[in-house]
Amino acid sequence: MVILVGNVSMIAVIKMDSRLQIPMYFFLRNLSCLDVCYSTVIAPKTLANILISDKKISYNSCATQFFFFALFVTTEGFLLAVMAFDRFSAICSPLLYPVHMSQKVCVQLVTGSYVCGCINSMIQTGFTFSLRFCQENRLDHFFCDVPALIKIACVDTFVNQIVLFVLSALIIITTTSVILVSYGYILSTILKIPSSQGRSKTFSTCGSHIAVVSLFYGSVFFMYAQPGAISSPQQNKIVAVFYTLITPMLNPLIYSLRNRDVKDAMKRILCGKWSFL
Repeated sequence: MVILVGNVSMIAVIKMDSRLQIPMYFFLRNLSCLDVCYSTVIAPKTLANILISDKKISYNSCATQFFFFALFVTTEGFLLAVMAFDRFSAICSPLLYPVHMSQKVCVQLVTGSYVCGCINSMIQTGFTFSLRFCQENRLDHFFCDVPALIKIACVDTFVNQIVLFVLSALIIITTTSVILVSYGYILSTILKIPSSQGRSKTFSTCGSHIAVVSLFYGSVFFMYAQPGAISSPQQNKIVAVFYTLITPMLNPLIYSLRNRDVKDAMKRILCGKWSFL
């Protein structure tokens, strides 16, 4: 409920306030949509399993859950990289920002993030569900994820483990490189600002994004981008709870509490002074 209320509220605030119709908040609105989507893929079935004794999921439902989860979580990784590039363009090239981040470019970047997420999801789903699973099929996890599914396979899974590691590492390296390079240029630009107040104000626009990136990539790295991830189911479950439920719950709180524009927009809406586009 906290995830739904927080993220849907963020989407509504951005949509309803005309002052927030800029690229930064367009991407933030899409981030909130992704948080709702990939947590909704996991949470309802998890809650049902807690409430009932018959904790079963069909083969097709498991494959569907896995496909959409991989799609949304990968897309979010690419979207966070896009948001870092947006901050780089706004701070390092403010005069060219309207050109670099036009509405068409923003839509293309979000679409590209979904395309990359879909490609990874199709590859992972194809490789994982081409395996032959054991008769018992007891999944040591609270949702259908690659490490847990590989553990119950009755055939050699070396290729699947390599595919998981390579794809995860490739996605993380690509997106984190964009984020690190973007923030490297941002930091260099901020240090050139003469006044400490100006430096603080400029960097404050990036603080929320840095916090969200740290939460998301920290947990995803420990989950997928290390060779020992398959052999530690207990660790996988703990980390999975963090990035499937805790992170999407915290994201709207981080952005609303640290962002003056969002807080001002909420005040205007509560006072009945918002304006639609």
